[in-house]
Amino acid sequence: MDRPITTQKIARKRFLLESLALLLIICSPFLFKLHQYFPKTEGVNFEFFGLVIDSNGFADVSTYMWFLIGKIIPMYLLTIWFFTCKHWWYHILLIPICMYAFQLFEVVYSTDDVVDTDNILWLLPICMVVIPFVYFIRLKLFDKYVHGIDLEAMNAELKYYKDKEQEQLKKVGININVDPIDDSNVAVNDLSDKTPRRALNRIFNSLQHSLKSLF
Repeated sequence: MDRPITTQKIARKRFLLESLALLLIICSPFLFKLHQYFPKTEGVNFEFFGLVIDSNGFADVSTYMWFLIGKIIPMYLLTIWFFTCKHWWYHILLIPICMYAFQLFEVVYSTDDVVDTDNILWLLPICMVVIPFVYFIRLKLFDKYVHGIDLEAMNAELKYYKDKEQEQLKKVGININVDPIDDSNVAVNDLSDKTPRRALNRIFNSLQHSLKSLF
């Protein structure tokens, strides 16, 4: 009895979350126009249930909210895409999500007159982690589905022919004692690991050169 109830609760929560995501996507064009309802007069603040919103260095509150909404809406749309995407490359969506998050942080908390300037440097550590990881997955899938290099299938086929050859030799009275060798690890290390390691080394070398050129 507990299992169907638990399954129903999970299904209900999933339905609510998907409905909320769908509602946010549908409302995104209308939410983008919210800045028109904020004060457009310089020096006038906006108060909502005790929360006071000022212009934060912009010409007026409407311009400030227009700038914030222009960052928030793409960020939450990309976040919904990240959590619902079933493609192998969905981790790469973390880069634009973090870019918008850093831009929001800079707009809200920075006291400079210029924004959207140095956030590319904040993204470099994330790019150094996400890009090699995604590229490694891409190499694995590219070798398997494009080049047709399926290491498991190759190992299984080699083992089949090896066993068949030993059976034929036994029939004619020739016994060969072969120690079992784990060919899977050897093949995987030889065919699969070398190529990604070379690619990752090239990526890290290019990142080092770019960092040296920046600083």
